Amino acid sequence: MAAPALIVRRLGRQDYEPVWRAMQAYTDTRTAESPDKLWLLQHPPVFTQGLNGRPEHLLDPGAIPVIQVDRGGQVTYHGPGQVVAYVLLDLKRRGLGVRELVTTLEQSVIDLLADYGIDAQARRDAPGVYVAGRKIASLGLRVRRGCSYHGLSLNVAMDLAPFRRINPCGYQGLEVTQLAELGGPTDTAAVEEALLSHLVRLLGYTNFTVAD
Repeated sequence: MAAPALIVRRLGRQDYEPVWRAMQAYTDTRTAESPDKLWLLQHPPVFTQGLNGRPEHLLDPGAIPVIQVDRGGQVTYHGPGQVVAYVLLDLKRRGLGVRELVTTLEQSVIDLLADYGIDAQARRDAPGVYVAGRKIASLGLRVRRGCSYHGLSLNVAMDLAPFRRINPCGYQGLEVTQLAELGGPTDTAAVEEALLSHLVRLLGYTNFTVAD
């Protein structure tokens, strides 16, 4: 029996740094035969500062930890009530370019929100997904050895106040929103499951297994 092309893991709530290090380790040691992976999880409160991050965009982090990471982009916030999807994919094997992957991730969120009657858009100049100009999903990727890691975060039902302690993604005054404010579902497990179906479909996986 052929190995699955994609292994999905539901990791629950996990501290940020161990998950990040695990993504790096898998990317550095995977071979041409290694399966792609999709990790679904939530993080305790944390700010992450991307490779292009500038310190002036951290306005008042307070007691929330700030972690300098190796994804693209600038500062963002992760916290409970936000669904995070990390995509550990062999882009060369799948014939995917980075821009195509970004577009696919954005479209998965746009299609998900459409299921809930919410009209959302992507912006070419600022990766992510927006509803009436307010950001609801952030994207940040790293590609190494032809393989991707990091991914996207979708605000579902969370405390949005920490976003006011930063310039989200480096944009002063950028407003953020979440499904709970837009009449969408607030059950993160249900949203995670729905997002998974859109990701798998748009990324073109027909053979995948779930390993909690």
